[in-house]
Amino acid sequence: MARPFLSVLIDTYNHERFIEKAIVSVLEQDFPATEREILVVDDGSNDGTPEIIRKFARHVRVLRKANGGQASAFNAGIPECHGEIVAFLDGDDWWARNKLSSVMAAMAAEPSVGIVGHGIVIVGRDGREQSEVLRDGFRFQANTIEGGKLFRRRGAFLGTSRMTIRAELLRRIGAVPEAIEIQADEYLFTLAAVLSEARILPEALTYYRMHDANAFQLAERAEPQKLRHKQKSLAALATSLWQKLEEFGIDRQVRRTVVDYTRASADQLRLLLDGGWPWETVKTEWTLYRIVHPEARFSHRLFKVFVLLGALVTTPRGFYRIQRSLTHNSLYRRARQRWLPVPEMQHIQKERRAGS
Repeated sequence: MARPFLSVLIDTYNHERFIEKAIVSVLEQDFPATEREILVVDDGSNDGTPEIIRKFARHVRVLRKANGGQASAFNAGIPECHGEIVAFLDGDDWWARNKLSSVMAAMAAEPSVGIVGHGIVIVGRDGREQSEVLRDGFRFQANTIEGGKLFRRRGAFLGTSRMTIRAELLRRIGAVPEAIEIQADEYLFTLAAVLSEARILPEALTYYRMHDANAFQLAERAEPQKLRHKQKSLAALATSLWQKLEEFGIDRQVRRTVVDYTRASADQLRLLLDGGWPWETVKTEWTLYRIVHPEARFSHRLFKVFVLLGALVTTPRGFYRIQRSLTHNSLYRRARQRWLPVPEMQHIQKERRAGS
């Protein structure tokens, strides 16, 4: 059986420091060049990115457009892909050499699987690396409450530089709402995982780079305008997903299971930036806590309840200001680490590794 043709879609914006490594990592794959194409969508870069991309003119097609965000970059690039399968890569990340051969083998072996993801190596600003791979629950579909619960704790393994999706599924999903300027990948991988089976490979095949210009992974003391940009994108993502899932006829409780984390994340940033009612803080924080830490011990849950009682007697902005101050207090951090450490996510295996 012939292997399906593959498109690699690289989205980039002002990645002059990183784009060459991203493209080279695709060219050096142990996957036949005759069976894939590379399309780079330059979302209006105004640095040296276009000149660097031109060095690879023999190997890549380039689509340059006015800056509009990740959703608009996907909407411009996906219809230009000729492959039956599309693998996505952000211009500031790069791939392990066996990435394409691994994901394509998985898709060829399981025709019912519409999206494949995998583990990741997070590369810190200091160059240190930490691999994160899934321990269990490698295959699921988010069209039931149970499947939605599996999905919302495994979505990190389906992000841009990890996700490979069948083109027919992308056509069914349609255009990404362009109000989702950042994390448009979550719109695609969420709908793909609801409409078809998802498979997570137990290997770390993408290097995810942390740096000062990350659009989504913001520094703790990020400027208010960046936080607001992120908040608006998350709110648009939650609303758009809810509407699209309803359009696909997905049960309301399943929709809630799939979308609640994104909506609560948007609400958390709104409360931090604009304030609100204390009960909103409690509701939002408890929603996030029970999703992220379902295996937390009773003592840790009790501590969280105690903290949230405090949230009832202060404003949301006051609560987050106190929270931030405690996070930077070394005595508090040592006490928490000794007596009430943050619960580990049991489904993820983490390992420190030497820099590449």
